Amino acid sequence: MIIKVLAENTSSAKNLGCEHGLSLYIETKSHKLLFDTGTSDLFYQNAAKMNVDLTAVDLAVISHGHNDHGGGLKTFLDLNSKARVYLHEKAFESHYAARSNGEKEYIGLEQTLLPDRRFVFCGDSCIIDEELELLSGIKATRLLPSGNATLLIKTGDKFLQDDFGHEQNLVIRENGKTILIAGCAHCGIVNIVEQFHKEKGCLPDLVIGGFHLFNNGTKESENPAIIKEIAEFLINSDSMYYTCHCTGIEPYNQLKSLMGKKLAYLSTGSQIEI
Repeated sequence: MIIKVLAENTSSAKNLGCEHGLSLYIETKSHKLLFDTGTSDLFYQNAAKMNVDLTAVDLAVISHGHNDHGGGLKTFLDLNSKARVYLHEKAFESHYAARSNGEKEYIGLEQTLLPDRRFVFCGDSCIIDEELELLSGIKATRLLPSGNATLLIKTGDKFLQDDFGHEQNLVIRENGKTILIAGCAHCGIVNIVEQFHKEKGCLPDLVIGGFHLFNNGTKESENPAIIKEIAEFLINSDSMYYTCHCTGIEPYNQLKSLMGKKLAYLSTGSQIEI
Protein backbone atom coordinates (compact mmCIF):
# COMPACT_ATOMS: atom_id res chain seq x y z
CA MET A 1 0.00 0.00 0.00
CA ILE A 2 1.20 3.49 -0.87
CA ILE A 3 -0.21 6.68 0.66
CA LYS A 4 0.74 10.05 -0.83
CA VAL A 5 -0.23 13.43 0.61
CA LEU A 6 -1.54 15.59 -2.23
CA ALA A 7 -2.55 18.57 -0.09
CA GLU A 8 -1.95 19.62 3.50
CA ASN A 9 -1.25 22.79 5.48
CA THR A 10 2.52 22.47 5.00
CA SER A 11 4.76 21.24 2.18
CA SER A 12 7.86 19.08 2.09
CA ALA A 13 8.94 20.33 -1.35
CA LYS A 14 9.32 23.81 -2.88
CA ASN A 15 7.46 22.83 -6.06
CA LEU A 16 4.40 21.56 -4.17
CA GLY A 17 1.82 24.01 -2.90
CA CYS A 18 0.07 23.82 0.47
CA GLU A 19 -3.24 25.06 1.88
CA HIS A 20 -5.52 24.65 4.88
CA GLY A 21 -6.99 21.35 3.77
CA LEU A 22 -6.30 17.67 3.33
CA SER A 23 -6.15 15.25 0.40
CA LEU A 24 -4.59 11.78 0.31
CA TYR A 25 -4.00 9.43 -2.62
CA ILE A 26 -3.99 5.77 -1.61
CA GLU A 27 -3.02 2.80 -3.75
CA THR A 28 -3.90 -0.70 -2.53
CA LYS A 29 -3.95 -4.09 -4.25
CA SER A 30 -7.55 -3.56 -5.33
CA HIS A 31 -8.03 0.20 -5.47
CA LYS A 32 -6.65 3.56 -6.44
CA LEU A 33 -8.55 5.88 -4.16
CA LEU A 34 -8.74 9.49 -3.11
CA PHE A 35 -9.44 10.46 0.49
CA ASP A 36 -10.68 14.07 0.57
CA THR A 37 -9.93 16.77 -2.00
CA GLY A 38 -8.61 19.69 0.04
CA THR A 39 -9.99 23.20 -0.31
CA SER A 40 -9.31 23.91 -3.98
CA ASP A 41 -7.84 22.31 -7.10
CA LEU A 42 -4.40 22.28 -5.45
CA PHE A 43 -4.61 18.49 -4.91
CA TYR A 44 -4.89 18.13 -8.69
CA GLN A 45 -1.95 20.45 -9.39
CA ASN A 46 0.25 18.61 -6.89
CA ALA A 47 -0.88 15.19 -8.14
CA ALA A 48 0.46 16.01 -11.62
CA LYS A 49 3.84 16.91 -10.12
CA MET A 50 3.84 13.71 -8.00
CA ASN A 51 3.07 11.40 -10.96
CA VAL A 52 -0.39 10.55 -9.61
CA ASP A 53 -3.00 9.97 -12.32
CA LEU A 54 -6.31 11.03 -10.79
CA THR A 55 -8.24 9.84 -13.84
CA ALA A 56 -7.30 6.29 -12.79
CA VAL A 57 -8.89 6.67 -9.33
CA ASP A 58 -11.80 4.23 -8.99
CA LEU A 59 -13.16 5.39 -5.62
CA ALA A 60 -13.17 8.56 -3.53
CA VAL A 61 -14.12 9.20 0.09
CA ILE A 62 -15.09 12.58 1.53
CA SER A 63 -14.55 12.45 5.28
CA HIS A 64 -17.08 15.13 6.24
CA GLY A 65 -19.05 18.07 4.94
CA HIS A 66 -16.47 20.87 5.32
CA ASN A 67 -14.93 22.62 2.34
CA ASP A 68 -11.33 22.12 3.47
CA HIS A 69 -11.92 18.42 2.77
CA GLY A 70 -14.41 18.59 -0.08
CA GLY A 71 -13.66 21.95 -1.69
CA GLY A 72 -11.92 20.28 -4.62
CA LEU A 73 -14.75 17.83 -5.26
CA LYS A 74 -16.00 19.60 -8.42
CA THR A 75 -12.48 19.51 -9.87
CA PHE A 76 -12.29 15.78 -9.22
CA LEU A 77 -15.72 15.09 -10.73
CA ASP A 78 -14.79 17.08 -13.83
CA LEU A 79 -11.54 15.20 -14.47
CA ASN A 80 -12.61 11.70 -13.39
CA SER A 81 -15.78 10.30 -14.95
CA LYS A 82 -15.87 6.85 -13.36
CA ALA A 83 -15.06 6.95 -9.65
CA ARG A 84 -17.80 6.49 -7.08
CA VAL A 85 -17.70 9.09 -4.31
CA TYR A 86 -18.64 7.93 -0.80
CA LEU A 87 -20.09 10.60 1.50
CA HIS A 88 -22.10 10.47 4.67
CA GLU A 89 -25.79 11.07 4.09
CA LYS A 90 -25.49 14.27 6.18
CA ALA A 91 -22.46 15.64 4.32
CA PHE A 92 -24.42 18.16 2.26
CA GLU A 93 -26.21 19.70 5.22
CA SER A 94 -25.55 23.41 5.80
CA HIS A 95 -22.30 23.76 7.75
CA TYR A 96 -21.09 27.10 9.09
CA ALA A 97 -18.31 28.57 11.22
CA ALA A 98 -18.87 31.38 13.73
CA ARG A 99 -16.25 34.06 13.16
CA SER A 100 -14.80 36.48 15.73
CA ASN A 101 -16.65 39.42 14.13
CA GLY A 102 -19.98 37.72 14.83
CA GLU A 103 -20.56 36.60 11.26
CA LYS A 104 -21.40 33.02 10.35
CA GLU A 105 -19.49 31.82 7.30
CA TYR A 106 -20.66 28.94 5.11
CA ILE A 107 -17.98 26.23 5.13
CA GLY A 108 -20.00 23.37 3.66
CA LEU A 109 -19.84 21.49 0.37
CA GLU A 110 -20.90 23.07 -2.90
CA GLN A 111 -24.64 22.47 -3.13
CA THR A 112 -24.68 22.78 -6.91
CA LEU A 113 -22.90 19.43 -7.14
CA LEU A 114 -26.19 17.72 -6.27
CA PRO A 115 -27.49 15.47 -7.65
CA ASP A 116 -24.76 13.21 -9.05
CA ARG A 117 -25.22 9.54 -9.91
CA ARG A 118 -21.71 8.75 -8.68
CA PHE A 119 -22.42 9.85 -5.11
CA VAL A 120 -22.91 6.98 -2.66
CA PHE A 121 -24.51 8.24 0.56
CA CYS A 122 -23.72 6.20 3.65
CA GLY A 123 -25.23 5.83 7.10
CA ASP A 124 -23.29 5.13 10.27
CA SER A 125 -21.52 2.13 8.76
CA CYS A 126 -20.73 1.11 5.22
CA ILE A 127 -18.81 -1.96 4.10
CA ILE A 128 -17.53 -1.19 0.60
CA ASP A 129 -15.76 -4.52 0.04
CA GLU A 130 -13.38 -6.92 1.80
CA GLU A 131 -10.66 -4.27 1.79
CA LEU A 132 -12.53 -1.04 2.57
CA GLU A 133 -15.04 0.06 5.19
CA LEU A 134 -16.38 3.38 6.46
CA LEU A 135 -16.78 3.94 10.20
CA SER A 136 -19.00 6.73 11.53
CA GLY A 137 -21.63 7.29 14.21
CA ILE A 138 -18.82 7.85 16.71
CA LYS A 139 -19.92 8.19 20.33
CA ALA A 140 -18.26 11.51 21.20
CA THR A 141 -17.96 11.13 24.96
CA ARG A 142 -14.65 12.70 26.00
CA LEU A 143 -11.62 14.73 24.98
CA LEU A 144 -13.51 16.54 22.23
CA PRO A 145 -11.70 19.34 20.35
CA SER A 146 -12.55 22.71 21.90
CA GLY A 147 -12.45 24.16 18.37
CA ASN A 148 -15.75 22.41 17.69
CA ALA A 149 -17.48 25.18 19.65
CA THR A 150 -17.33 27.58 16.69
CA LEU A 151 -18.65 25.05 14.17
CA LEU A 152 -22.37 25.08 13.46
CA ILE A 153 -25.11 23.51 11.39
CA LYS A 154 -28.02 25.53 10.03
CA THR A 155 -31.46 23.97 10.33
CA GLY A 156 -34.19 26.18 8.93
CA ASP A 157 -33.43 29.63 10.32
CA LYS A 158 -31.57 28.34 13.37
CA PHE A 159 -27.86 27.74 13.91
CA LEU A 160 -27.15 24.75 16.14
CA GLN A 161 -23.94 23.24 17.47
CA ASP A 162 -22.62 20.74 14.94
CA ASP A 163 -22.65 17.18 16.33
CA PHE A 164 -20.48 15.88 13.44
CA GLY A 165 -22.83 13.10 12.53
CA HIS A 166 -21.57 13.74 8.97
CA GLU A 167 -18.03 12.62 9.79
CA GLN A 168 -16.81 9.23 8.55
CA ASN A 169 -13.50 7.43 8.84
CA LEU A 170 -11.90 5.04 6.36
CA VAL A 171 -10.74 1.57 7.38
CA ILE A 172 -8.37 -0.29 5.02
CA ARG A 173 -7.32 -3.92 5.44
CA GLU A 174 -4.43 -5.31 3.43
CA ASN A 175 -1.76 -7.97 4.01
CA GLY A 176 -2.85 -8.51 7.59
CA LYS A 177 -2.58 -4.80 8.43
CA THR A 178 -5.44 -2.47 9.35
CA ILE A 179 -5.24 1.26 8.64
CA LEU A 180 -7.64 3.81 10.13
CA ILE A 181 -7.82 7.20 8.38
CA ALA A 182 -9.62 10.19 9.88
CA GLY A 183 -10.16 13.54 8.22
CA CYS A 184 -10.35 15.99 11.14
CA ALA A 185 -11.39 13.77 14.08
CA HIS A 186 -14.01 16.30 15.15
CA CYS A 187 -15.56 13.48 17.19
CA GLY A 188 -12.24 13.15 19.02
CA ILE A 189 -9.40 10.88 17.95
CA VAL A 190 -9.62 9.03 21.29
CA ASN A 191 -13.32 8.30 20.75
CA ILE A 192 -12.70 7.17 17.17
CA VAL A 193 -9.98 4.72 18.18
CA GLU A 194 -12.04 3.48 21.14
CA GLN A 195 -15.09 2.84 18.97
CA PHE A 196 -12.94 1.05 16.40
CA HIS A 197 -11.66 -1.20 19.18
CA LYS A 198 -15.16 -1.78 20.54
CA GLU A 199 -16.57 -2.75 17.14
CA LYS A 200 -13.60 -4.69 15.75
CA GLY A 201 -12.13 -6.21 18.90
CA CYS A 202 -8.63 -5.00 18.01
CA LEU A 203 -6.68 -1.81 17.47
CA PRO A 204 -5.54 -0.49 14.07
CA ASP A 205 -1.89 -0.95 13.19
CA LEU A 206 -1.73 2.57 11.80
CA VAL A 207 -3.83 5.71 12.33
CA ILE A 208 -3.62 8.68 9.97
CA GLY A 209 -5.39 12.03 10.13
CA GLY A 210 -5.90 15.46 11.60
CA PHE A 211 -6.70 15.60 15.31
CA HIS A 212 -8.29 19.09 15.29
CA LEU A 213 -6.15 20.48 18.10
CA PHE A 214 -5.81 23.88 16.42
CA ASN A 215 -8.71 26.21 15.64
CA ASN A 216 -7.89 27.81 12.29
CA GLY A 217 -10.58 30.46 12.80
CA THR A 218 -9.36 31.75 16.16
CA LYS A 219 -5.72 30.64 15.74
CA GLU A 220 -5.85 29.02 19.17
CA SER A 221 -4.29 25.70 20.14
CA GLU A 222 -5.91 23.10 22.36
CA ASN A 223 -5.38 23.19 26.12
CA PRO A 224 -1.98 21.54 26.84
CA ALA A 225 -3.56 19.44 29.61
CA ILE A 226 -6.02 17.96 27.09
CA ILE A 227 -3.21 17.31 24.59
CA LYS A 228 -1.27 15.47 27.30
CA GLU A 229 -4.28 13.31 28.13
CA ILE A 230 -4.77 12.46 24.44
CA ALA A 231 -1.08 11.60 24.10
CA GLU A 232 -1.23 9.26 27.10
CA PHE A 233 -4.14 7.38 25.54
CA LEU A 234 -2.47 7.13 22.12
CA ILE A 235 0.80 5.90 23.60
CA ASN A 236 -1.03 3.03 25.29
CA SER A 237 -3.01 2.06 22.19
CA ASP A 238 -0.12 0.19 20.49
CA SER A 239 -0.88 1.87 17.15
CA MET A 240 1.48 4.02 15.09
CA TYR A 241 0.16 7.53 14.38
CA TYR A 242 0.68 9.95 11.52
CA THR A 243 -0.97 13.32 11.93
CA CYS A 244 -1.41 16.46 9.84
CA HIS A 245 -3.67 19.38 8.84
CA CYS A 246 -5.87 20.56 11.76
CA THR A 247 -3.65 19.11 14.50
CA GLY A 248 -1.57 22.27 14.35
CA ILE A 249 2.20 22.56 14.63
CA GLU A 250 2.35 23.60 18.30
CA PRO A 251 0.02 20.78 19.46
CA TYR A 252 1.94 18.35 17.24
CA ASN A 253 5.22 19.33 18.87
CA GLN A 254 3.70 18.75 22.31
CA LEU A 255 2.33 15.35 21.23
CA LYS A 256 5.68 14.44 19.67
CA SER A 257 7.57 15.28 22.85
CA LEU A 258 5.35 12.82 24.70
CA MET A 259 4.89 10.11 22.06
CA GLY A 260 8.33 10.01 20.46
CA LYS A 261 8.63 7.48 17.61
CA LYS A 262 4.95 6.55 17.84
CA LEU A 263 3.99 9.81 16.09
CA ALA A 264 5.09 11.48 12.85
CA TYR A 265 3.88 14.42 10.77
CA LEU A 266 2.66 14.27 7.17
CA SER A 267 3.13 17.25 4.85
CA THR A 268 2.21 17.77 1.21
CA GLY A 269 4.50 15.44 -0.73
CA SER A 270 4.96 12.95 2.10
CA GLN A 271 4.69 9.27 1.21
CA ILE A 272 4.12 6.16 3.33
CA GLU A 273 4.68 2.61 2.09
CA ILE A 274 3.06 -0.17 4.11
